[in-house]
Amino acid sequence: MSTMAEMIRSIAIQHSDRTAVVEGAMSLTYGAFLDRVRRAAGMLQAKGLKAGERFGIISPNSLRATELFYGGYWSGIVPVPINIRLAPPEICHILEDAAINCLFIDHEFHSLLDHDDLAPWREKAELMETGEKGDAFQERLNGFEPATMHAGDPNDEAIVLYTGGTTGRSKGVPLTHGNILSDALQCAPSFGPLRNDVYLHAAPMFHSADLLGTIWYLFGGAHVYMPAFSPKGLLETISRFQITFTMLPPTMIILALQVPDFHIYNLSSLRGLIYGSSPMAVEWIRRTTKALPDVELHQGYGLTETSPLLSVLSWEIHQKALKTGRYERLESCGRAIPGVELEIVDDMGKTIPVGEVGEVVARGPNITRGYLNRDDENRLSFRKGWFHTGDVGRKDQDGFIYLMDRKKDMIVSGGENIYTSEVEAVLYQHPAVHEAAVIGVPNEKYGEALLAVIVLSEGAEMTPEEIISHCRGKIGGYKIPRKIRFVESLPKSALGKILKTELRKRYSQGEVR
Repeated sequence: MSTMAEMIRSIAIQHSDRTAVVEGAMSLTYGAFLDRVRRAAGMLQAKGLKAGERFGIISPNSLRATELFYGGYWSGIVPVPINIRLAPPEICHILEDAAINCLFIDHEFHSLLDHDDLAPWREKAELMETGEKGDAFQERLNGFEPATMHAGDPNDEAIVLYTGGTTGRSKGVPLTHGNILSDALQCAPSFGPLRNDVYLHAAPMFHSADLLGTIWYLFGGAHVYMPAFSPKGLLETISRFQITFTMLPPTMIILALQVPDFHIYNLSSLRGLIYGSSPMAVEWIRRTTKALPDVELHQGYGLTETSPLLSVLSWEIHQKALKTGRYERLESCGRAIPGVELEIVDDMGKTIPVGEVGEVVARGPNITRGYLNRDDENRLSFRKGWFHTGDVGRKDQDGFIYLMDRKKDMIVSGGENIYTSEVEAVLYQHPAVHEAAVIGVPNEKYGEALLAVIVLSEGAEMTPEEIISHCRGKIGGYKIPRKIRFVESLPKSALGKILKTELRKRYSQGEVR
């Protein structure tokens, strides 16, 4: 089983009559799903695409998009899913950068093609539409002959994901079949997938977090694709489809826990929850385990470049920390998954002693070989066999990694290095703070000063002075933000990660008083 195509063929043989995908009132067995995957591959080939070429997809999570993904794997033609929240100029950049001539676009986003930036792709776009009598795209798919499987190699490009893209130029990350399958097999022991699991794809399919679903395909589980997140919709989906496992960013978990009448939803099927993409405050971990006492929590740390995970903080570690009250371990993102090496290095790339702070570097079979068309960045990020993540952290004597910040998010104020995650952790200890982000803003005296941008819990009221008073005695005085802004919401990525780049743009013009 060296490619994604070989994987789905093998699983379909073993579990032909078991449910593979459920969408609305329809469900497909693995045998039926493979037939549609082969027809999707036939559709791609009928468009003149050849193995190694790429095609774009603009679609919410759906069965149709899944069939195209796997149709690409089956034929050797490479899917490039595109963030549905991007503007036409940003989409144009991706289409040009990835040399895409064929674009599949969900009917919901068809109006994007009216923009001049996307005019070159209007004639090359395939509309994934629904008709009055049902799903017209699915019906059209039935007219294509099933394709034979492409004899691929684990080192062949399987998918290209674009990282970033909400500001500036996003980077294409080619992941091979070997990268994706390696990470799935490396992570599986941590999560304990079962054949009877029903996995919910809540993370967007254009995000690497969705690749975690590969684990449950490997074990013959069923899959449900949620097209758009809403807190109530998440709870209804878990209840309706008896979801057993999913991956959610902390923001989604927090919003779901705050749904009125949370207790009326039947969540008894849920047995495991992976959280990641950003840290979760210890207080919210405690609230989650209280609200979902029978659900295992696992934290995963990784990047698009790592297919996606590098480390896992297991449920066993969560339990031990919660039982003993030694919550500091919950501030860790866990230990490296099997087959991955994680080290902390200085600016020269030299490994530094345990406990000291430096850049997190990684190597393993799940890590991309490099960015698409980015020679300069490849030289900086991939050195001597190690991937330089750009994350700042430390490792303890037991091998647990503690992330401090992104390199670009570290603030230097008055000559002192300040890690914003440490400050944010203290802010989250106050019950009135719902969300918080700390950034550096220009300051004539110190170079940079700390600005805390805060969303208060519903009905809560606080003053800047009360925030500053709350921080005293918990962190050094030089780490306490003296500039506070209360806002109704924070800018976020599609996966719920707070976009500090947007905040810096908003508040970087002159001094914030």
